[in-house]
Amino acid sequence: MPISDCEVRDPRIRRTRQLLQGALQTLLQTKNFDEITVQDITEAATVNRATFYDHYADKFALLDALIAGGFHSLLHQRDVRFEGNCPSEASEIIRAACDYVLQMREGHTECKQQSAFEPLIDAAITAAIRRVLTRNDSPKLRLSPMTASAASWAINGAVKGWYNTPDRPSVDEVVPQILAMILPMLQSGTAADSMVEVRSDHALATR
Repeated sequence: MPISDCEVRDPRIRRTRQLLQGALQTLLQTKNFDEITVQDITEAATVNRATFYDHYADKFALLDALIAGGFHSLLHQRDVRFEGNCPSEASEIIRAACDYVLQMREGHTECKQQSAFEPLIDAAITAAIRRVLTRNDSPKLRLSPMTASAASWAINGAVKGWYNTPDRPSVDEVVPQILAMILPMLQSGTAADSMVEVRSDHALATR
């Protein structure tokens, strides 16, 4: 599956996924997530159940796509990429996460009403950050899944802590603070992964 629905090129697939995500977003304004069924979603989107399952495994996958898709769209608009352990790139990912959490929490009434699925939102945003951290064309600069997972949870946790802080500082103020915590993790992860590759290459060469 593409990193996000915004990368789907087929207009028919894009339209169907937009219908399904829009239906879920509308339903969340009047229902709790655990009350919403796939049938509710397909009826609101005017598609059949078979079409739904052609695109998503269940309503949880649809929620993940809805949240992650919005985050990846924001990254795409800003042309944010991660090519290793560059501080400026890491800063932009953190900034985007801050902006997206603000957008999610304050711009969408359905999110305010759905505190019960806050862990699902956390997981979806964390997964979106992890995809960005591991999407690198250079194997030598690519983070290991373990490092990317730890860093993504740390970023989302820090951003969430910032958002819930009374009289929280501005995004411009908090980004360097979060970067100072996260960058050593990213740099050590890249360095460790590179050393593993070097040792592997050496072992192959001496056989």
